[in-house]
Amino acid sequence: MSDGFVVWFTGLSGAGKSTLAAMLSAELRKRGVRVEVLDGDEVRTHLSKGLGFSKEDRDTNIRRIGFVAKLVARAGACAITAAISPYREIRDEQRTQTPRFVEVYCACSIPALAERDAKGLYKKALAGEIKHFTGIDDPYEPPVDPEVSVDTEKESKEESLSKILMKLEELGYIPLHGAAVEISGRAEENKKSVIAPHGGELVHRFVRGSAREALIEKAKSLPAIDLDERSESDVEMIAVGAFSPLKGFMGSKDYLRVVRELRLENGLPWSIPITLAVTEDQAERLRVGGHAALRARDGRLVAVLDVSDKWRPEKDLEAREVYRTTDAKHPGVAYLMSTPPVYVGGEIHVIDRPAAPLFPSYHRDPAETRAIFAERGWSSVVGFQTRNPIHRAHEYITKTALEICDGLMIHPLVGATKSDDIPANVRMRCYEALVESYYPKPRVLLSIYPAAMRYAGPREAIFHAIARKNYGCSHFIVGRDHAGVGNYYGTYDAQEIFRVYAPSELGIEPLCFENAFYSTVVGSMATAKTAPGDASTQVNLSGTKVREMLSRGELPPAEFSRPEVAKILIEAMREGAAK
Repeated sequence: MSDGFVVWFTGLSGAGKSTLAAMLSAELRKRGVRVEVLDGDEVRTHLSKGLGFSKEDRDTNIRRIGFVAKLVARAGACAITAAISPYREIRDEQRTQTPRFVEVYCACSIPALAERDAKGLYKKALAGEIKHFTGIDDPYEPPVDPEVSVDTEKESKEESLSKILMKLEELGYIPLHGAAVEISGRAEENKKSVIAPHGGELVHRFVRGSAREALIEKAKSLPAIDLDERSESDVEMIAVGAFSPLKGFMGSKDYLRVVRELRLENGLPWSIPITLAVTEDQAERLRVGGHAALRARDGRLVAVLDVSDKWRPEKDLEAREVYRTTDAKHPGVAYLMSTPPVYVGGEIHVIDRPAAPLFPSYHRDPAETRAIFAERGWSSVVGFQTRNPIHRAHEYITKTALEICDGLMIHPLVGATKSDDIPANVRMRCYEALVESYYPKPRVLLSIYPAAMRYAGPREAIFHAIARKNYGCSHFIVGRDHAGVGNYYGTYDAQEIFRVYAPSELGIEPLCFENAFYSTVVGSMATAKTAPGDASTQVNLSGTKVREMLSRGELPPAEFSRPEVAKILIEAMREGAAK
């Protein structure tokens, strides 16, 4: 490769930066890449000598390392750095000086770092015996949007390394041949078996380096559009490729064909309009062929929109076609009717994520989940979407699906939901407890889906399947009333709608399940397909009944919910009532 690049590891002391830097260096050399590692005694002796622990000295140290790394990259080699580099501003400064800059954030909790610290430095710092210790009494500012995030507390070294290699391959910085690290006897051929993204290419809309700085400067003179919670989520999902092949918000041609025919203008299956609404005043200031700055709810610039279209949608038509109702009590319709009257479309160029990742340990972009599936040798992966705690019926259908697939991704939605939905932090504790005790952990990946819920029932079932295809799933579970709300949709409408496409069109296979229950006849979980008996032999509890039991501190029957999950929900309800 003619152009060099910098891989900049950052993270707390003991988080695995040096280990991964050494492993990455060895792997790149195998591929014929020239590498220099800026870490260890050489840096301390020649670059850091004479510097203390003040912010000024720490910044000077990073500038020195960054300068040498820039020279290495300029010479056509790869520079790998592994300093803590605690301050975001100085790291970003180094990014602007090197066009091909890959930031790798090594995440690990303080308790885990203290546990693995053979020298006992963390314990001394926590006890106040050591001062100016980064992460304890000196600050560490995690990256807002690193190219790669690895969780060294939960991932093996090999898994973390393979994520980094996958990103370098994706960016075109290293050759593809011999790309995989061998894990459990599986090699590169596994990568080729992960399903292709929708449309054939995984979209990536983040802007880096000097182009990012130029865009920030340009945005200062552009008309601004303020994003709401859903639009913020849409920007992130477009940017990371979860909504591939979309590169921005839909124009009128895509929008109308999706609303009427469940296809993009080019004929590709797609079921939900992804649109950006603006006020009359904002629309007046926007020119087709011009640009607009997109601002998050906290006022930060997060993206620039290339305005390619603007129009007035017929919202009643959209409501009838997408939500199958114009009833304002439907949460999706209520949101639609509350948005401004003009839509603008166009590609986006993303500067920063609109919000800090929720649950960082479980926040994985499509490129990351794809890398994990490849590492584990999963050519068939079933995705499970949920916005509720997993009870025995959900456990049954996910395990049934796992019988025919290599792996299962439990992919709870943690974006905007209804106010009466169980909070995401409570649900995540339930998922963790369930995976820990009742699933084969080597065959399960728990990861979050940071999209907004639309409550579009059948159409959203297709939308969820397409998104999981982009995350690397080959199969997708569709249960009863998927993404439904109230009584707006039939029990199995979300399964029937998949028939509007030819079997091979979607590229992901829906696994459709009937309602599961505990059968007193067979003494296990089952469906009407697999268990004899009438309704009197089926143990089913409504969500309302379960909530009443939990509010009284009663555990639901073991046939309905695992006790670990029920206890978490009872505790959460008590905490909520005490506030």
